[in-house]
Amino acid sequence: MSFISESSQTRVPCYRVLEDDGDLISDCDFQQVSKEDAVKMYSNMVTLQIMDNIFYEAQRQGRISFYLTSAGEEAISIASAAALSEQDIILPQYREPGVLLWRGFTLQEFADQCFGNKADYGKGRQMPIHYGSKKHNFFTISSPIATQLPQAAGIAYSLKMDNKKACVVSYIGDGGTSEGDFHAGLNFAAVMEAPVIFFCRNNGWAISTNVSEQFRSDGIVVKGRAYGIRSIRVDGNDALAVYSAVSAAREMAINEQRPILIEALTYRVGHHSTSDDSTKYRQLDEIVYWKKARNPVNRFRNWVQNIGWWSEQQETQLRNSVRKQLLEAIQVAEKTEKPPLSELFTDVYDHPPSNLEEQEKHLRETVTRHPKDYPSDISV
Repeated sequence: MSFISESSQTRVPCYRVLEDDGDLISDCDFQQVSKEDAVKMYSNMVTLQIMDNIFYEAQRQGRISFYLTSAGEEAISIASAAALSEQDIILPQYREPGVLLWRGFTLQEFADQCFGNKADYGKGRQMPIHYGSKKHNFFTISSPIATQLPQAAGIAYSLKMDNKKACVVSYIGDGGTSEGDFHAGLNFAAVMEAPVIFFCRNNGWAISTNVSEQFRSDGIVVKGRAYGIRSIRVDGNDALAVYSAVSAAREMAINEQRPILIEALTYRVGHHSTSDDSTKYRQLDEIVYWKKARNPVNRFRNWVQNIGWWSEQQETQLRNSVRKQLLEAIQVAEKTEKPPLSELFTDVYDHPPSNLEEQEKHLRETVTRHPKDYPSDISV
């Protein structure tokens, strides 16, 4: 009689290409990236960093209601997006604005969504940072955790049935792997041999819950084998490693019609959101260490600069330009009219049922009776 051990003697290795200082690891196998793509990747990482800082401050000033940053995880969304085709379908969690940025979503479009004005594709009905774009094959972000994973498996199966040369990529945090939808999604994809990449950002924290309190396994990567899914662990702060891993995963997913699980080890430098104060449950020196010594933006900058693809002058010009564009976008978004109240009740039913009509009537009467309790710039 022999029981399978609860864990392996050794941990699953982590694939890396760059040292923490940006130097290439000797004899490392990686996917070559062009100068054009490398410069775009770095520029997008800087843009995302600045966008996060400015929108975060806008929330603190009371100009938007909520925000959530990608600080410390910029390499994950942008490097993975660079390795994909625009035909690949994205089901995000909520730290993937870099994918949209890579695909051409403008700073004005980001601002319009966060301010919930008439130019917002969601018509002001979503929380800030819940972006979505049909044009960019980017499903609208949904707050409930992990619900996108079974959906991703189903969408990937439809691509398989239609013989499309594309895959689905669904992102999730380490906390999301504790949800039942994670297991349902992986099992469904494995059984149906669906071309989907499950990309887990293991940043150490599910809000205030450390990974040590979430599972006893060797991270997330080992969970793939339980469902018969090929898996890899990668350094999520290494843009070249993420790019290479996703490039290889995409090729396998499409050519072999199979799901792939990627675990990217990283660290959430920012608070979980503007509703959180992470210094209440983790040490400040830990945050500072990851922000400075393990910063993915600085690490990739060192690499592109060392090979002569980037300069100090370009750095200054980029940061000044992005900041100016963002501040202008926010001014425009703030001045743009809000959607009318009627939009709260559209786009679900062809003909609204009586209970919705009654609710709309009641809301209008309430606003009319108590105008001071509602924003004056919303059309009744």
